[in-house]
Amino acid sequence: MATSVLKRCVTAVVKVKRFSPSFSARRWLLSAAYSDNTVWEARDKHPHSLAELAATMDRIYERKLPVSSLTVSRFVDNISSQEEVDTAEYYLYKFRHSPNCWYLRDWTTHSWVRQCLKYGAREKALYTIKNKVQFGIFPDDFTFNLLIDSYIKDGDFQNACSVVEEVMLQEAFDLPSTQILSLYTLGTFLSTRPQLTVSQQRALGASLLICGLNQENTVGLNAQLLGNTLLGKVEFLKGIHAVFRGMPLFWGRGYLGRALAVMEKVSAAASGDIKLSKDTLDYVNDVLQELSSTSDSESSGEESEGEEDKKTEDAVDEEDEAERAQLPQYISRFKELNSLLESQGKVESASFKDIVTDFAQQNLAAAEKVDLEEYEERLQVWEAERTQLSQREKELKAIAEQEKQERLAARAAAQQA
Repeated sequence: MATSVLKRCVTAVVKVKRFSPSFSARRWLLSAAYSDNTVWEARDKHPHSLAELAATMDRIYERKLPVSSLTVSRFVDNISSQEEVDTAEYYLYKFRHSPNCWYLRDWTTHSWVRQCLKYGAREKALYTIKNKVQFGIFPDDFTFNLLIDSYIKDGDFQNACSVVEEVMLQEAFDLPSTQILSLYTLGTFLSTRPQLTVSQQRALGASLLICGLNQENTVGLNAQLLGNTLLGKVEFLKGIHAVFRGMPLFWGRGYLGRALAVMEKVSAAASGDIKLSKDTLDYVNDVLQELSSTSDSESSGEESEGEEDKKTEDAVDEEDEAERAQLPQYISRFKELNSLLESQGKVESASFKDIVTDFAQQNLAAAEKVDLEEYEERLQVWEAERTQLSQREKELKAIAEQEKQERLAARAAAQQA
């Protein structure tokens, strides 16, 4: 049944694309077939009373026994209101802190995010993902895409970037569609020139860099340049330990040097199709000039005050200071490379946002098709696994009931004797 429903959804998308003249102008958003709940809801679901499930879990926890992953899965699957989303959040937390915490099923995580989106509790999904250690919510790429797309459609690129940050921390940039959505999100958010804290610069830089490494083209290299620049700024201000702590990043110093290496790579590329955006280069130049001003202020004897600044100074070691001392060489080299790229015709006049938007329009449709095919297969695997677990549960209940009856019979025989 799920297969036939999916085929109808995909067919509908193809028809819309063929006959709607305005469809291509908005094609960078995920299609209706991608985010549609029809295929997911077509699964064989077994209705359960949430009150009975909650009472069962409470009794089991009171007896210090583990709750099964199937029970949690049934609870999430049977959510029917925003209030029940809140209740499910509590039991996800309880399950995460139980002996069975490692067995939260992938389909339960997927169902949890879908239910949050369905009942207007999107922030709850993001909260549990950001607090993954407390709730055990580790979505797959497809599920991440649904949440990112939801924020994009509402124009909330700041929270969309928060989701992309979680993708980066989970190192889940495996699907081309996730890469496309993430780069579009990051490029659009950066185009607003937001005022970023150091932690936000670090997260944004790491997301751009790691996602960009999956694309060896104009989009990917622009992302790598921006990512290395933002991380280089954090390294210059706070030291290398502030960059890689808690991040899946290379521990070596010299992120500003790696940014210049990206420029050298583009300059040396044989293909003239790979270019760096002018606004990307302007952004790098602005960061270098800002760091130069900061360095000049420090060398002139101005001292920052405050406990946080003192902690920062304590975290910066001699090797960090040596890296800071290379800033004039970095600035000089940047100017040389910038001029060289202009002379080679490898500076793109379009903005980074326009580049990633065009990239999404050209590639997202093909990436979606592959995702939907894999999603259909994944649903079948999940259903087979759930059926197997349900059967095993019935067998264990039957064995437990038989043992109970045997104990009762033995007790009755002993009393008669």
